[in-house]
Amino acid sequence: MVALRQQVSRWMRESVSGLAVLAITIGAGAGAGAIVFRWLIDAFTRLFSGHEDYAAADGAAHPWLPALGPWFLLLVPVLAGLVHGPLVQRFAPEARGHGVPEVMYAVAARGGRIPAQVSGVKALASALCIGSGGSVGREGPIVQIGSALGSALGRAVRLPDSRLRVLVACGAAGGIAATFNAPLTGPFFAMELILRSFAAESFGAVVLASVTATVVGRAVLGNEAFLDLPPFSLHSPVEYVLFVVLGLVIGGVGVAFSRVLYLVEDVCDRVWRGPEWLRPAAGGLLHGALLLALPEMYGVGYPVLQSAVQGEYLWGFLLVLLAGKIFATSLTIGIGGSGGVFAPSLFIGAMGGTAFGMVVHSALPAITAPAGVYGLIGMGAAFAGAARAPITAVIVLFELTGQYTVILPLMTAIVIATLAGRALSRDTIYTAKLRRRGIDLDATGAAGGPPRRTLSA
Repeated sequence: MVALRQQVSRWMRESVSGLAVLAITIGAGAGAGAIVFRWLIDAFTRLFSGHEDYAAADGAAHPWLPALGPWFLLLVPVLAGLVHGPLVQRFAPEARGHGVPEVMYAVAARGGRIPAQVSGVKALASALCIGSGGSVGREGPIVQIGSALGSALGRAVRLPDSRLRVLVACGAAGGIAATFNAPLTGPFFAMELILRSFAAESFGAVVLASVTATVVGRAVLGNEAFLDLPPFSLHSPVEYVLFVVLGLVIGGVGVAFSRVLYLVEDVCDRVWRGPEWLRPAAGGLLHGALLLALPEMYGVGYPVLQSAVQGEYLWGFLLVLLAGKIFATSLTIGIGGSGGVFAPSLFIGAMGGTAFGMVVHSALPAITAPAGVYGLIGMGAAFAGAARAPITAVIVLFELTGQYTVILPLMTAIVIATLAGRALSRDTIYTAKLRRRGIDLDATGAAGGPPRRTLSA
């Protein structure tokens, strides 16, 4: 019996087929985790707001507390913060924030080792934060949840660090794929941002994990495009000039989002002098006041994004929503909330792109497409400017919307936005968090050693 266990363990550690089995197992686990995570967000959103998605409720009262009107928004971030603040502080401090940088660091410097308890703590804390109005996304938490599952399984079978890193990427890919019904985005997100390489063996494993997670997710959540948009098409080749301008502008907005995010976090760090576990509740009062003024900032905000791209808002209000989302997401993270920045970057790009499209369409109606085309392309451009992951940006927009007709202008704007982001900032929205801790992922030692620590002010 002992000999058989040793043979199985050696097979998993050394063979390609063993890695494939582990990848499929992690994909199934990440898919199940994504289902549970989305269910938790939906449940807490209904509990705290009384609506399926309060961002689309136009400032309505909570059905259980009609006498309060919209003023209940001042209370729910505080109540949720009193739960997830102590939870994170006590059991998994690394679950605070947007999650992806922590996974990148674990892969680059810790051999893929992530504490097992991160999965449960991150899921519960992020669901509480988003469900109570935190203006953050789901992708950061599910990446950290899936990665922690992959790390736990890899360590259980005693994999070497090289394979453990791959399993962490498998968990990230599976989580992204199941959450967004995006089986192509998952592998490219994992390879471009987590592993930061495209080795053949690694790519095969993350694809298997992504496919498995997508099958599991579709079995429960269905197989619908994440955003239901009307078909778009271009009107003139001249528009490519406008898409270049759009890439420059929205790429710059993506960089601005990153800088405001960390500026607000610095301000919160300087101002707050109480215990860390109380910080989300205390800051929740300020976030609640923001929600009272601009309820469209409640949660992830996909209904608002879809309405914007469909042309239901004036361009001035779109700019208000853009600025509001930048500040709301920054505040949510700054006060100790838990959630991702990928979805907010899409939201910001949609608002800026649609406003840009309205302006150029009113000036050149005969040769320009509807404003929604520019909003759709702006989504990818904002993420590309902030994260400098152009392959992921192109693929995720295609999978989220199913709009293949705009793939060429989308690629054009995303490449320009990526170049703009590189020119304007040394770091991405993810690596900036690590550099602030004195960690430079690009400064590896010989033979791919750990990231170099640098002095930082």
